[in-house]
Amino acid sequence: MHDMPAASLSVRDYGASRGSHAHAHFQVLVGLQGVLELEVEGCGQRVGAGQGVVVAPGDRHDFEAVARGGSRCLVLDTADASWAARAGCMPADARVGALAHYLALSLEKEKSSALALLQGPALLREAWGPSEPVASGRPIDWEALAVWLRAHWHLPLTVADLARQVHLSPSQFAERCRRENGLSPMQWLRGQRLAQARALRLGGMGVAEAARRTGYRSPSALTAAMRRAT
Repeated sequence: MHDMPAASLSVRDYGASRGSHAHAHFQVLVGLQGVLELEVEGCGQRVGAGQGVVVAPGDRHDFEAVARGGSRCLVLDTADASWAARAGCMPADARVGALAHYLALSLEKEKSSALALLQGPALLREAWGPSEPVASGRPIDWEALAVWLRAHWHLPLTVADLARQVHLSPSQFAERCRRENGLSPMQWLRGQRLAQARALRLGGMGVAEAARRTGYRSPSALTAAMRRAT
């Protein structure tokens, strides 16, 4: 893995073909034109002109442009940890869209706009607005949530479903999960699913039935997940 600069701005075009990947850094996207549809760790997002999203390190995200002509976005790749509390939060200030257009134009004239590009990441973070406050006073009973999961593997569970059980917004729940478990919500969910499947297998249950009870698409999907974990 190559070392990434502290912050890097670029303009990227997304077409109709679907993509999927994860990064070891924060990625901030602000729409310039068109609409980009994202699914970040199971949570759906739509990024139109002036809208934005923050993808945390390690979060797998699928993306596809849904508007004719594709989608164009300003993209900030950054290792700045202050973006962590903004992951999952939309921009609070309408000036983010105007700033994104200005920075996109500055990228086309890099020599004459060096100061704008140097200060751009900090200005973007400031314009994004304060992060959503975390309801730290309400403890999360992670074991009780795990018990609830064991009865609901048949559902296509999302971050919003988990957050609803503990009376938090998806972004609040995601921040708490990273802070208290060191994992994104979907990483924690996948770990719980695999742990229950392993327990069923150790109890003598066949792989097909264990996969069915824990929501895996097929016995081979469970087998592959167990192989990756070891």
